[in-house]
Amino acid sequence: MTGAADTAPEGRGGSRSRGRRPDPATEAFVAHRNLLFTVAYEMLGSVTDAEDVLQETWLRWAEVDLDAVLNRRAYLIRITTRQALIRLRTLGRRRESYVGPWLPEPLLTAPDVAEDVELADSVSMAMLLVLETLTPTERAVFVLREVFEVGYDEIAEAVDKSPAAVRQIAHRARSHVAARRPRAGVSPAETRAALEAFRRAVETGDLQTLLDILAPDVVLLGDGGGVVEATPAPVVGAATVASLLAASRLGAVAAETPLRAAQVNGWPALVLRVDGEIDTVVAVRVDDGLITGLYAVRNPEKLSHMERETALHR
Repeated sequence: MTGAADTAPEGRGGSRSRGRRPDPATEAFVAHRNLLFTVAYEMLGSVTDAEDVLQETWLRWAEVDLDAVLNRRAYLIRITTRQALIRLRTLGRRRESYVGPWLPEPLLTAPDVAEDVELADSVSMAMLLVLETLTPTERAVFVLREVFEVGYDEIAEAVDKSPAAVRQIAHRARSHVAARRPRAGVSPAETRAALEAFRRAVETGDLQTLLDILAPDVVLLGDGGGVVEATPAPVVGAATVASLLAASRLGAVAAETPLRAAQVNGWPALVLRVDGEIDTVVAVRVDDGLITGLYAVRNPEKLSHMERETALHR
């Protein structure tokens, strides 16, 4: 299992002597690293950038006078949020020049993530795409308040706003997300059933079954990053999506190489391997028993963290 643990130092000097406990700064950082990684990932949708944010957080945390820190968890979240905001504003400019649709980096998550329904919802591919429609500050406020239940005063410190302003931003972000998020009540079992029907239809080339499981206004997004073949723009509509899938590389390869179920970003998903290497990760959004969103990540740079579980925490 991996996650923020891979980026955490063992001591202020980057290592610790055999048999010795880490110093208090390292101990606090390690205790909260999975939480900090989750905060950064939810704000950025990128493992690589989240790990870079953790490194920046550590460098700043290592210089802090711990005697002056009343709440180490809150202080660490504050540093992480500020660093993530800086990177998020930079990423926004980069994504404007991204080739084709941009999708979050998928994570192979542990079973305990799915057991925490709120956490699983917050890191789902569908929700991360909704969060992309918020401004950086709105995203930070929403994530800290709604997912991690951070107090308004603490959030105000993290985003350099007054508590009153943060309350307004939180209300605005909450309304924005509520209008766009997946409908409530979808269970992992319902998602799994829809995904299994989708898998069988793709593997057998059964267009009618595909049409039966896809919502009339389903949207297919493919992320190849300009590196590998993927749909260059969103594909909308059940008939169009079904026909495209039947004629696509995914359908052709899946006919010979079965799609495998996996837990991705806290929810059931499908993984296609070619010659032992992960070729495509397919996540879905399900509403009222039908697939309303298909997210196919093929960019190789985004698939490296699918080889082992990532620990998330809130």
